Amino acid sequence: MPQHQLKQPIGPFALTRTLAWLRLCAIAGQSMAVMICSWWMHIDLPTLSLLLGIDMLAVFAVFAAWRISQPWPVHEWETVCHIVADTLVLSYLLYFTGGARNPFVTLLLVPIALSAAALSVRAILAVAAIAGAAYFVLLRWYVPLPMNELSANDHGFSLHVAGMGVNFGITALLLGFFINRLATAVRQQQQEVQRVRERALRDEGILAIATQAAGAAHELNTPLSTMRTLLPELRREHATDAALNEDLQLLEGQVERCRTILREMVAFGKAQLSQEPERLALSTFIHGCVERFKLLRPEAELELEVQPQLDALVLRTPPGLRHALLNLLNNAADASALCESHFVMLEVRRHEQWLDWIVRDRGPGFTPAGATAAIGISGKQSGLGIGLALAEATAERLTGQLIIANTGNGAELRLRLPLSTIAAH
Repeated sequence: MPQHQLKQPIGPFALTRTLAWLRLCAIAGQSMAVMICSWWMHIDLPTLSLLLGIDMLAVFAVFAAWRISQPWPVHEWETVCHIVADTLVLSYLLYFTGGARNPFVTLLLVPIALSAAALSVRAILAVAAIAGAAYFVLLRWYVPLPMNELSANDHGFSLHVAGMGVNFGITALLLGFFINRLATAVRQQQQEVQRVRERALRDEGILAIATQAAGAAHELNTPLSTMRTLLPELRREHATDAALNEDLQLLEGQVERCRTILREMVAFGKAQLSQEPERLALSTFIHGCVERFKLLRPEAELELEVQPQLDALVLRTPPGLRHALLNLLNNAADASALCESHFVMLEVRRHEQWLDWIVRDRGPGFTPAGATAAIGISGKQSGLGIGLALAEATAERLTGQLIIANTGNGAELRLRLPLSTIAAH
């Protein structure tokens, strides 16, 4: 069954599926009504003709159930055809039970009400025209409903009133249930629109930062090249000054580190544009992330736990996953530092069809507002405040999720990604 049909709360497929369930209820209710009227109320009905119509509806119900289980999309015209089939069978049954004088004739309005919630104006008008034509035909051509002993004295008025009562109950249940379902679907759509709007605002901010970072990277290349040229000359000029030479050597290393970061930024941008994931063994990918993190935060005490059965796993590491993981580790180190700790833990485990990257710290933990905003980590007050936003954006792009929780002595961030997206097949 197509995923886009499953996710659509209101539409032709949803209405067709609803009609399938209503059809089963109608078959049961109509069969019970025929039996009660014929055997209990002793009304001389054309039972065989009525059961034939119910059997035709049952055959169509089997076909409709098979149809909605197929992967083909359900079009609007097909849903209208299902409504036409239901209307024809209902009209057939009403023809043998009094036509338009039968109180259950108002059930012809139910398809119109349901179509108004799921179909276009043209389809609604078509359904209304079909129901109206059926009603006017039943006004003129029908088999009069025979009377029983109880209703013969009042010319069938008591029987009509009883039918109206049953019809009122059925209509109230149908309208109440499906209008409530429609209101729920509308609320869900409004919430989804709000989430999309919030994600768009977040992505717009990330894009602005990325644009500024690209410009800064381009401008920084020139002064870094100048410093890289001048620092060796300064070291030669002051070779006798050991303290100054040591400081200049440190500066030269820092300049080289900045150039390496800029080159990685350019390489990451090219990989992002190409959208070609890198194939690496999980152990190789984790080793590269850990080495990079140790270069960035040499003071951090990183503990690593990886399930042994994951060593042979090959990842199709998409652009951004490494940076998202490094952001989480770096923020965790900052959070632990707030409590005078250097503890950072990275755990990699598989949970069914998900691969979990769990980062723990021993910081002050999240406040409810911080967890809701997903900015910063574990109460961290310094930094740019976009680490979690970038990680969350990466998780959403990979159809995963970022789960935030407090552990009692720190915070835990779980980057959960589907193996179908990041594992090499």
